[in-house]
Amino acid sequence: MIFFYEEGRHTPTPLRLQRLATALGCRVDALMGAARGQEMLVDLRYAAGLTLERVTELLKTSSAGRELCVSAPKVSALERGGEVRGRHWQEPEATGRLLGPLAKAYGVPVRMVLDAWLRTRPDDPAPVLSAKEKQEPSRAALVTWDSLNERQQIYLGEVMRDDRMTETEMWMRRLQRLPVPRAAEWRRLPLALRAAPSAVGYTRLQERLRQRGVHDPGAGSTVHALERRGLLVVSEDLIEHPAVGEVGRVMVEITRRGRAAARAGLGEPREPDPAPHLLSEWLWGVVARVASAEPAGLEDDQLAGRSLFFIGVGYRGRSGAQPSRGFVDSVPVMAPEGTHVSEYRWRLTQLGRRHVAEYLDVYRELYPSVDTTGLEALAGDAP
Repeated sequence: MIFFYEEGRHTPTPLRLQRLATALGCRVDALMGAARGQEMLVDLRYAAGLTLERVTELLKTSSAGRELCVSAPKVSALERGGEVRGRHWQEPEATGRLLGPLAKAYGVPVRMVLDAWLRTRPDDPAPVLSAKEKQEPSRAALVTWDSLNERQQIYLGEVMRDDRMTETEMWMRRLQRLPVPRAAEWRRLPLALRAAPSAVGYTRLQERLRQRGVHDPGAGSTVHALERRGLLVVSEDLIEHPAVGEVGRVMVEITRRGRAAARAGLGEPREPDPAPHLLSEWLWGVVARVASAEPAGLEDDQLAGRSLFFIGVGYRGRSGAQPSRGFVDSVPVMAPEGTHVSEYRWRLTQLGRRHVAEYLDVYRELYPSVDTTGLEALAGDAP
């Protein structure tokens, strides 16, 4: 029977596949034949060790499964890319509600099920996931903000804005492939240098406070009052200044509680996290770069770093990490005579092109600073 498996004459059951993986000391997906970032729906089920009947039982416990009257033949047709007969199966909102139960059954992220669905059924409408609504500030955050005096509110608000500006700068550095320090480092914002301003000038945060008319010798007591409330963390270090030599520097970092209070007081409801099927701003910027280089593709050395472990076909991060989405792939380019491979270039996979086509407008609204010039034509050509 094992020989038949190796010859492709028979396919092992999910349970037998798991036993084979245990005997061989490898992961189930290593035996599936699908590279990371190219999984189909059937690959996810086999990797989870589930039969069609067991998946059907699990789906029937969900409201979406009952709404779609899920059965083993319907799941089989879904995996084959064939027509699934029944009410609501052609409604993207209804199939979108099935992604969560499928992800729970397979033990993978929702976005991984969506990507496998789109690979398996490229001609079907994409399932629609319900969008998260903006969250109103909590009562505790409003109470915290109201307990501050006007001066403390201005300080906390300006620290939050400077933190946001620094975060944008770090994102720009990633796009330019420049080194980016850990968040624990860059979120510590320079507040003041322990030297005369006439010699060392003012920090960016001090300039912000000066524009608001609250920067004066009482600054130390204000930030320490905010620190006692758990809204800021104050620290000090030493730096070398070209004018005065070694000088002490006061650093401030806004805490999660401080950020929540500032948002609540300034009337800025917390933005929901990106929907599970969408990319972060950093990864969307990488995909947009590859998309902009179509059809020739992006030169091999122009795309490197951690992003490939999230969007590159065949890449695998550390154990337990989020699986690759398979949006970009390294494609060989043959020499003019066709005698050998002259180079490799990064190009969008079919799923990557469809992702751009489906969500280009969403990303433009979500991340307006990412350059997406010219991607409309690419979206129009996507399957």
